[in-house]
Amino acid sequence: MKIVLACYGTRGDVEPSLVIARELQRRGHDVTMAVAPDLMDFTESAGLQTVAYGLDTRTWLEIYRKFWTSAFHNFWRVRELRALWRQMWDLSDESWAQMNTTLTSLARDADVVLAGQAYQETAVSVAEFFDLPLVTLHHIPMRPNSQLVTFLPMPFRRPAMTLFDWFTWRLNKKVENAQRRELGLPKATTPSPRRIAERGSLEIQAYDEACFPGLAEEWVKWDGLRPFVGALTLELGTEVDDDITSWIASGSPPICFGFGSMPVESPAETVEMISSACGELGERALVCAGWSDFSGVPNSDRVKVVGGVNYATVFPMCRAVVHHGGSGTTAASLRAGVPTLILSMDANQALWGTQVGRMKVGATRRFSRTTRDTLIADLRRILAPEYLIRARELGAQMTKPSDNVAVAADRVEKFAGSASG
Repeated sequence: MKIVLACYGTRGDVEPSLVIARELQRRGHDVTMAVAPDLMDFTESAGLQTVAYGLDTRTWLEIYRKFWTSAFHNFWRVRELRALWRQMWDLSDESWAQMNTTLTSLARDADVVLAGQAYQETAVSVAEFFDLPLVTLHHIPMRPNSQLVTFLPMPFRRPAMTLFDWFTWRLNKKVENAQRRELGLPKATTPSPRRIAERGSLEIQAYDEACFPGLAEEWVKWDGLRPFVGALTLELGTEVDDDITSWIASGSPPICFGFGSMPVESPAETVEMISSACGELGERALVCAGWSDFSGVPNSDRVKVVGGVNYATVFPMCRAVVHHGGSGTTAASLRAGVPTLILSMDANQALWGTQVGRMKVGATRRFSRTTRDTLIADLRRILAPEYLIRARELGAQMTKPSDNVAVAADRVEKFAGSASG
């Protein structure tokens, strides 16, 4: 089969699709990935044929961070929020148009299209135009359910998510209909999640069922079209893994801090806050820079600053993990069986933070609201023995990524085969 995977976003968004793509290619399928230009090196290094898809993620990531920081922290600054909102959507519309052109070309002779979590609307229209089976990949349960937005009373959760789908559809309606007009399709009359479901698409849930108790019962009516396959990760080693494990072994287990692809506005101030908080608690700190520029930030006896690390190796060696709440990083910290503190920078990350708090394996706070004092208080809380016990119990329930990839690839093959048959 010829399989096209359209995956826009940062590394955390792309990696789950890349895991499936590599396994499908190993099984003999013709696989092409479409990713943001600044992620092409990442997918090509894994041996996948790759094409550019939309704009560089770094062109909008800083604006995205600023918008959510303002929305959470300075919501009364309406003029500033409107300007950031317009910048985000202008970039989104430009990226959407580019993605449509790319995906239309790639899907012309494909057998199946697989779409990552972001911009599934683009893929559903292209799949509809070519009458192709569509597979969508989710690393958080974004279809209406009563298990995600737990800060709302139970009766309001599913309606709130349905309303969110409608709201985002209205925001995207103009650019989506422009895409559909270019493809010769009629205007969309319902939100894309509904159209995806009505087409009988396979919607892979790439996170652990144990993280959302009760969700499987809600979705049993979908007759296997929303299967839980567990988190998908390459678990790649890095050049500094040996150095890091040696440093960890030289003293007490540290607290690991990392913010992935999310830009940190002031790395020096962040490290100073971490250093001061950990000094107060008598803890060591391992700071993983991710995409932020931590060059020039000094190491000390208690604080070690590094670039990327292999989470699967490092997290289990730590007392706790503090991070931004990306789906992949959250899965890794939960699988490690250590308490987690999520300092979120956007809405999706805040949802993971709420879920971690709900399961009582950690705590959450917005990064923009974090100070030395709140960090000390939050760390004291999650380092209590009861959090470690619950974290270990949940970690034992998590599935293994090496098993998950086979399950996910099996699902794609079976679905595409039955759809073409």
